[in-house]
Amino acid sequence: MRTPALVIGGLAALTLALHLRDPHQHASWGLCPSAALGVYCPGCGGLRAVNDLTHGDVGAAASSNLLLVVLMPALVALLALWAADRWRGRTRSIDGPRARAVLIGLGVVAAAFTVLRNLPAGAWLAP
Repeated sequence: MRTPALVIGGLAALTLALHLRDPHQHASWGLCPSAALGVYCPGCGGLRAVNDLTHGDVGAAASSNLLLVVLMPALVALLALWAADRWRGRTRSIDGPRARAVLIGLGVVAAAFTVLRNLPAGAWLAP
């Protein structure tokens, strides 16, 4: 249980820090190198999205980083499943081809999201 507890505790601490220190303030958490170059990566706006979610503003969070907001429920569910499995002493394994397909699929979605949010037609996806 130590590893899931440390990971979930660390994420909770980071979420609390993002709640307390507003990333909407310019450079409050540093500057994003890709945004400084004028390119929005798939993570751009993620800190603001988490801050908005901690304040219950799903619309503003989606405006900052729609991909993160869409993936957040699945990520939370996977963390909960991992912790519950460890609590029960069970270990799950995903076979190689299935894990590879999921990772490739996430990579394709992230790449498409990145390209689209940097095009004029997808400007509404930019943070």
